[in-house]
Amino acid sequence: MPHSLPHSGGGTAPPARIGKVAFLGYGRFGAALGSLLGEAGIAVRAFDPAAEIHGAARAASLPELVDGADLVLVAVPVPAMREALVSLRPHLAPGQLVADVGSVKTVPARAMADVLGADRPWVATHPLFGPASLARGERPLRAVVCPNPAHPDAVRRVVALFERIGCQVLEQAPEEHDRVMAFTHALAFFIAKGMLDAGVPAGAPYAPPSFQGIAHTIETVRVDAGHLFAALHRENPFASEARSRLINALVAVDRSLDVPTKDAAPEDIAALAIPDLGSLSPELRETRELIDELDLELVDLLARRSELVQRAARAKATIGAAVRDPVREARLMESRRRRAVELGLDPDGVADVFEVILRHSRSLQERRSST
Repeated sequence: MPHSLPHSGGGTAPPARIGKVAFLGYGRFGAALGSLLGEAGIAVRAFDPAAEIHGAARAASLPELVDGADLVLVAVPVPAMREALVSLRPHLAPGQLVADVGSVKTVPARAMADVLGADRPWVATHPLFGPASLARGERPLRAVVCPNPAHPDAVRRVVALFERIGCQVLEQAPEEHDRVMAFTHALAFFIAKGMLDAGVPAGAPYAPPSFQGIAHTIETVRVDAGHLFAALHRENPFASEARSRLINALVAVDRSLDVPTKDAAPEDIAALAIPDLGSLSPELRETRELIDELDLELVDLLARRSELVQRAARAKATIGAAVRDPVREARLMESRRRRAVELGLDPDGVADVFEVILRHSRSLQERRSST
């Protein structure tokens, strides 16, 4: 599973800051990412004979593109990656970073290893957003960065760049990335394409809520990156397996649905069951059971707290004190906030929880004082 890349710790010096990025390829995604970098104060230059690039950002040739760049982002279709790298290689200066932004990682990583090798630092990345998601302001932004033992400093610099533009960065090996993407990204495109070709009425005003999520997926695929469909499947070595498993599962469900209920065999009934997530993952099931146990303990603690609150109400009534004690409540909230910070919790979230608890406590005391 992907996990967050750790920041450089101990006495390690921070990675050298990337101040100038060159794009080889400046289609819809390249231009969108370029705008995001520009907003963060990073100089952008681009070379793409097929795209309209205006102003100072336009480079007229590969030598002009790479001149003075800290990082060259290769933003070309995955099938054209190796050819682009071969063209780029003679113009790179020592120390200039190269990274790709493809949705498939094994092919670009292999191409960069073959063409750039140990002489030029390179990093395989996959920004998990597109032009439409950026335009909608969807957050958080996320990006996958693949580890590269041959060029660890390059990885740290690219991670720092993504974090600078507001991305949560995940580490994932190329093969692991592609396997996950085959069963998520690629299958989402596959299903969307099939539903579009089948004439599914995505804009039907009476579509039930259960369909709204599917309709959103179809629209996102069509608007954000529909041109990626073939590459996601042809270049990802795990996509064929993902499609086969999906198709086999759908065929089995289809056959079971053709059997009348009165004639259905146990296996037909089982094929139509929609499993709970917990049954798909023993780890998830065990974790949920532990959460349930903790929740019951929390309820028990709340019951004990309520008993103490009523005891406090009786003591207040004896001395004629008001139910609400703002000074005491302020001290309590500050104490809980401090403890939350010590435990690595969100102090605002913990304060929200205790605000509800205090409101319940006041209600208990007020009911008691009125009886």
